[in-house]
Amino acid sequence: MHNPGNLEAIERRLWSAADMLRANSTYASNEYFLPVMGLIFLRHAYSRYLNVKGEIEGSLPTRGGRTREPTKEDFSQRSAIFLRPEAQFEYLVALPDSADRARAIIDAMESIEADYENLRGVLPKNEYQELDNSVLGQLLRTLNPEELKRVSGDVFGRIYEYFLTQFADQKAHDGGEFFTPFSLVSLIANVLEPGSGTVLDPACGSGGMFVQSARFVERQHESPADKLTFRGLEKNATTIRLAKMNLAVHGLEGDIQKAITYYEDPHELLGKADFVMANPPFNVDEIDADKVKRDPRLPFGLPGVNKKGKVSNGNYIWISYFYSYLGETGRAGFVMSSQASSAGRDEARVRQKLIETGDVELMIAIRSNFFYTRTVPCELWFLNRAKPRECRDKVLMIDARNTYRKVTRKIYDFSPEQEQNILAIIWLCRGQTDKYLDLVAGYCRRTLEEGAGCFAALNRDGEAIEPLPAFTASFDALRSSLRPFLDSLGADGPHAEALKELDEALPTFKADIAAFKKVVAEQREAWRRQQTSNGELKKAVDRLAPLAESSRDLVKQTDLLYKLACRLIETCENECNARESNAWAGRDVIRARKAADDARQLAVEQFKQVRYFHRQARWLTERFPEAKLRDVEGLVKLVHRAELEANDWSLTPGRYVGVAPEVQDEDFDFEQALRDIHVEIEDLNAEAAQLATTIRKNFEELGA
Repeated sequence: MHNPGNLEAIERRLWSAADMLRANSTYASNEYFLPVMGLIFLRHAYSRYLNVKGEIEGSLPTRGGRTREPTKEDFSQRSAIFLRPEAQFEYLVALPDSADRARAIIDAMESIEADYENLRGVLPKNEYQELDNSVLGQLLRTLNPEELKRVSGDVFGRIYEYFLTQFADQKAHDGGEFFTPFSLVSLIANVLEPGSGTVLDPACGSGGMFVQSARFVERQHESPADKLTFRGLEKNATTIRLAKMNLAVHGLEGDIQKAITYYEDPHELLGKADFVMANPPFNVDEIDADKVKRDPRLPFGLPGVNKKGKVSNGNYIWISYFYSYLGETGRAGFVMSSQASSAGRDEARVRQKLIETGDVELMIAIRSNFFYTRTVPCELWFLNRAKPRECRDKVLMIDARNTYRKVTRKIYDFSPEQEQNILAIIWLCRGQTDKYLDLVAGYCRRTLEEGAGCFAALNRDGEAIEPLPAFTASFDALRSSLRPFLDSLGADGPHAEALKELDEALPTFKADIAAFKKVVAEQREAWRRQQTSNGELKKAVDRLAPLAESSRDLVKQTDLLYKLACRLIETCENECNARESNAWAGRDVIRARKAADDARQLAVEQFKQVRYFHRQARWLTERFPEAKLRDVEGLVKLVHRAELEANDWSLTPGRYVGVAPEVQDEDFDFEQALRDIHVEIEDLNAEAAQLATTIRKNFEELGA
């Protein structure tokens, strides 16, 4: 079984269908999101149940010719939930319209809660009674598409997270603050490397920090349940339910307590946590100073207090708490307002004391628009109680504000490779040169794999594809569909110039493809003897540069060929009266043109991957040519404590790393830029339509 090839498209389709049902009902997003998340939880639990059921049944002991029945423990050992028949998703989907679907879903949830104490009172139940029976039926069917019935991997875990992002974007619950963007959570987890121990999140929201910590352990081929203990604090009861469901949907458990972290510490983990990870609320100004001034979690004292007896800004309350929870070798990573790193007066005094401990390891500046509910920039802080002695007077500053990927007009994130490149800088600072070299080597290998994939590869469905052969074959088919009509024309007709350009470009393209294939084969053979020292890898990156450049040129040639063919078709139709000729097979031409365009897009994307991965390798080797950390203008600097003191103890990376020199973008894609503008216009039109609807409803309510 394989994951579906276009999971992103499936996620968007599922969300669109689910959101349309809400739009066609009387329910607001904040009434709709919890029952929807509950059904996704059920669907994912069923997927995990099916994935391990056969394995469990095959390993059950037999006595006296009878095999014992599977138990809850059998499924728990494989990070899955045991489901009674009435809780299995196919049963719910198959219910007839005459059945009470709400009651059936409630029974399913109650059966799970009866078997799993940690989920009792957590799963949505009564909420389903508020939804129309037919809406529930549509929703169940929507979340059970054929392409997802037999998939491997954590597909529904991803879909669960995707729905969380969409509801956060709508501010459907708690202003959307329950959700921290995946890019930031993943980066925090991978910097901290939580291999084993207690992970505490004192502002845990929907539990994303725990899920990413577990994924780090899974990548080490270990069991998160055996290696990590999760402890969380959260003030909102509904958010706690979301977090527990999020953990359960990933086969995890955690102790999440309802508490206002400013005043309560039910886990009593002062000085005991191995890892602290959090995205607390920024710039809170209503914390009662009298209630917290003697709190042992404030080792550096209170920041400023205003005339009302409130802490002027809660950022340093959070920072102090995070530090105080750490054990002797503990590490913390958290999101914080960019205001905090250079805040003055009493906050600067607290920051100075924190820096003087020697435990501030790293600061990363993040640009605006990474969050779904606020556009402000932020910074990631990392504390390390076990910093090596030689590093205790230094703080690594990384300015990642120029590193991002545009997801939508309003949202940015890191690509997986951008995240890895940021981590590579940290590895060099920590002396983990082998990990840096492995990453460079991996990019080189991927460049060659993508080059070979231009001719033969497996898509995400596990199906064999041949992007370039498929394009040339589809292009030849398109050319053949035009031949009968072209043969009926004179040599000097209106089509002659377009035909000449096409016929001249095609042999050149095929020759360049043959040359590209030869170079790929030669470089793959050379890679078999490749040494992975820094010097040899730098030579490999240089050696692969012509291949990467060829892939860029072939993108242009592929697009040009298709454009020339389209120009010829348009000339035939508009200037040669093709549609009036019996020799013009219009339908065949349309089908062949569509097939050629589909194949073109596949080939172009494959070519782009070759250059993309080579660029990642070159990005690293150009900035760190000796495989050692060095200052890079506008990106990174290792700052000594004396320089911090001279700059008012500021921890703002941009204050130290300088401004990156302007670099011409060799890979600017004009057509992609036009597509981005089109997407932005569509977003603006959608927002305008939504605003118009809201205004109309307001007028109607006013009787206007």
